[in-house]
Amino acid sequence: MKARSRVRTKAKRYLDDPSMAATLLAVDSGRLLGNGQLFGVLFESLCYHDLAIYASLLPGVGPDPIRYYSDADGLEVDLIIELRDGRWAAFEVKLGESKVEEAAKSLNRLCAKIASNPAARNREPEFMAILVGAAPYARQRKEDGIYVIPLATLTA
Repeated sequence: MKARSRVRTKAKRYLDDPSMAATLLAVDSGRLLGNGQLFGVLFESLCYHDLAIYASLLPGVGPDPIRYYSDADGLEVDLIIELRDGRWAAFEVKLGESKVEEAAKSLNRLCAKIASNPAARNREPEFMAILVGAAPYARQRKEDGIYVIPLATLTA
């Protein structure tokens, strides 16, 4: 888990304000909804922005508490919040309910990978969550304990 050859170290870039990108691209809501890839990128940036603000207020947080996980096996997790004491949480970002199962597989795979190396003494995540754009309500999945959270429910 800690070998640099196994974990990609290139940083993932996010936009500070996704609405500015949409404006500069002259994309209105109709065109944005018609271009799922662009909409997904901007939505992930919006989730990163909101979580970065909330995470910066946590006690014991470092200067850059949000990370991105990607390894040589093709496993990617969109957002990892890590505190200085080693506690962490993992988030996948999906536009809607149809991708929740796919996101849960990635989160469970990350958790299994970390737990598979007892010599590394890595902590289990405090929680794992899937941020979605549209969902009827926030909930916790019974099968694996992963939270499914509509972005609109993240309020101060």
